[in-house]
Amino acid sequence: MSGAGAAVLAWALLAGALLPPPPVRPQPLPHGAREMREKEAQFNTTYSDWVHANLLNIYAFNHSVRRNRTEGVRVSVNVLSDQKDQPVLFVVRQKEAVVSFQVPLILRGLYQRKYAYQEVSRTLCQPQTKAEVETQHFYVDVSTLSLNTSYQLRVTRVENFVLRTNERFSFNATAAQPQYFKYEFPEEVDSVIVKVTSAMAFPCSVISIQDILCPVYDLDNNVAFIGMYQTMTKKAAITVQKKDFPSHSFYVVVVVKTEDEACGGALPYYPLSKNASPDEPVDQHNRQKTLEVMVSPAITSEAYVRSVLFCLGIFLSFYILTLLIACWESCRRQHKRKGLLAAMDSPSLDTASLLGHSRSIPDSFLNHGPYDSYGYGSFGNGSSSSTEGITDSLGSAEVSYSYMGQEQFKRRTPSAPTRPLSIPMGERSLENVASRPRLDSLSSVEEDDYDTLADIDYDKNVIRTKQYLCVADLARKDKRVLRKKYQIYFWNIATIAVFYALPVIQLVITYQTVVNVTGNQDICYYNFLCAHPLGNLSAFNNILSNLGYVLLGLLFLLIILQREINYNRALLRNDTHALECGIPKHFGLFYAMGTALMMEGLLSACYHVCPNYTNFQFDTSFMYMIAGLCMLKLYQKRHPDINASAYSAYACLALVIFFSVVGVVFGKGNTAFWIVFSVIHIVATLLLSTQLYYMGRWKLDSGILRRILHVLYTDCVRQCSGPMYVDRMVLLVMGNIINWSLAAYGLIVRPNDFASYLLAIGICNLLLYFAFYIIMKLRSGERIKLIPLLCIISTSVVWGFALFFFFQGLSTWQKTPAESREHNRDCILLDFFDDHDIWHFLSSIAMFGSFLVLLTLDDDLDCVQRDKIYVF
Repeated sequence: MSGAGAAVLAWALLAGALLPPPPVRPQPLPHGAREMREKEAQFNTTYSDWVHANLLNIYAFNHSVRRNRTEGVRVSVNVLSDQKDQPVLFVVRQKEAVVSFQVPLILRGLYQRKYAYQEVSRTLCQPQTKAEVETQHFYVDVSTLSLNTSYQLRVTRVENFVLRTNERFSFNATAAQPQYFKYEFPEEVDSVIVKVTSAMAFPCSVISIQDILCPVYDLDNNVAFIGMYQTMTKKAAITVQKKDFPSHSFYVVVVVKTEDEACGGALPYYPLSKNASPDEPVDQHNRQKTLEVMVSPAITSEAYVRSVLFCLGIFLSFYILTLLIACWESCRRQHKRKGLLAAMDSPSLDTASLLGHSRSIPDSFLNHGPYDSYGYGSFGNGSSSSTEGITDSLGSAEVSYSYMGQEQFKRRTPSAPTRPLSIPMGERSLENVASRPRLDSLSSVEEDDYDTLADIDYDKNVIRTKQYLCVADLARKDKRVLRKKYQIYFWNIATIAVFYALPVIQLVITYQTVVNVTGNQDICYYNFLCAHPLGNLSAFNNILSNLGYVLLGLLFLLIILQREINYNRALLRNDTHALECGIPKHFGLFYAMGTALMMEGLLSACYHVCPNYTNFQFDTSFMYMIAGLCMLKLYQKRHPDINASAYSAYACLALVIFFSVVGVVFGKGNTAFWIVFSVIHIVATLLLSTQLYYMGRWKLDSGILRRILHVLYTDCVRQCSGPMYVDRMVLLVMGNIINWSLAAYGLIVRPNDFASYLLAIGICNLLLYFAFYIIMKLRSGERIKLIPLLCIISTSVVWGFALFFFFQGLSTWQKTPAESREHNRDCILLDFFDDHDIWHFLSSIAMFGSFLVLLTLDDDLDCVQRDKIYVF
């Protein structure tokens, strides 16, 4: 056994001696002992070579540089060995710059994922030269710490390295093979727009504008270090001004990103091999994009001046037109007044002929008091004289109502103790009404002084629940009280505007500063194909086009001021028409509407300084306010006593704005939010419908369900009776159908633009109420005068064109900046304004026209007694 063991041991030792030794990684020699191979290299020649840890390859190139001609030089390498842990280092040494990169090139994406690229191409930075012709040298050093690694090296001259004005140039780029080109400003050009397009949306790319400096940042991980840049799918455009570049030239750098997430694409999935670690670099293979670049001159300073004058001319023409109409109206009234005075001085004309001569004097003002017969709100058979006390025995008296001269409708009132009733506003004589000062201080006048009186409270229940109402029934409160109540609308919105606008202005200035300092043009969602900078502003045209809101809002305030002055003068003259005829004049809501229009222009301009996801509510907030104030004003016309107070109105509008912000931030794809919002929308619609139907004479308390069941039982079960207020019911049924439909649409479709959806709800309700108001006005035998009729027609046409331009959608912050730029379009007006600017022009004119319609719609009733004017 011992002999056999010795033989086995001998055979083992012999086999070990015959096997080759394991490979030993060569240790790099000291720098002075390393082998260096330097060779003169030529352009457009491919060098296939190898390198290891103790070998340094140096390629020497030289080329002639002319001062008036720039040629690009591009270095392309391809490492054939697959050794990712020990890459090959390439160092390009130039006169004024050193560029180094390793191959495989490792770039990181989202979540620090690594991507490896075996083929790398880099364009060298071009040094400046003062000589007419200069020969410059540069060297390419190749080294590694690995074993023998083979590679290919090729250096070429870049054709069309300098871009020409208005000439298109196509090229390819990858993440490891970026491209950049040079552009030099012509002498007569002060600014240009660089447009880059591609037929393919992905892979995502970055366009950068950099000064002529070395090094050039042309990789995905450093392209944002300097200059202006923006991500791109199919379109990109950057406006460049000569004053920002001392050398009057710049580089256009195009980089393909490693991932598409920044452009709205999906995060790529690359399966790893079975034994690969999660940190192992991923090979993206051929991730290439074909692009086309063109540099064209931007507009000149004369175009800025021409556009500003055009904008001012359009809106100042409305001032001139308003002045001409005011002069025409004044001349017409003076002529009419002279004819009336001549008729009154003529002894041959009696009262009857005077009535035939002018319809402006109601017959009730000629022979007797304004309410000689039983009108709305009149009680018993007492005289119409205001000096006599009026008493009513509710046990036996009949309350009579007259409706626009038609037959009287009588209702028996329940038995009750006899007590005196206060004289309604409509029953006071003109002398007593006019004798009280109308313009005294309002500090001691409070609405509660009237509402807390028992008899006035009783009158509310009797009058407001009548089947047929006239304006006199709902214009019983003291004018000074209502004037103060509606003035609060103006002061509240003025206060809101100040506190709202100041931080907004500060914030957008900060946004613009960040854009200018960082160069990141993905922060703001402009229409980059039509964004004309001025000073520090990136899109001056979008700001200038909002001037119409401010100027027309100011003009509307001046018109309201003139009307209020004329009305106050009429009150001082004890003009019977101003006192007891027409729709009651309250100007507070009009002032609030004009202020809201001006603030819409200011805040829209602030929004367009840097439009993005975080400041969308700047101008939409006042859009909601304008829609709400218009509805309130339309309702106030014939319901002055029961209109909402400023505090409750603005509280409701604040709730709408709150839902707008919550919907935009959390509502996208959130089913729970849409369910809650739809329920709130429907419940709010029902509560508002009840409030309007019963004129506020109902209570929301614990007994509401019992009362609802009682009404359903008495009106639907015991007897089938129609609604008491048919006109109101028609309006409210239509309103509920529209609002329930909008709620169902939102719940089913769940639109991405929640702010516009919410605004559409307000506009639909406003249009419905406005159409109902006009239809009922014509149905009641009233007429629409020429000026409001022209305003209605022209405003409708302008709104149609305005909405057409609004829905063009030149950008949207609901997508990524790169996807938003796919919607960008060129300017269409004066090479300065785009579709959205025209929306600003037309919508400001349309809003101003809508305000004028509300202001003048009931001018035909200025000579009609208020007990002859329908309430609907």
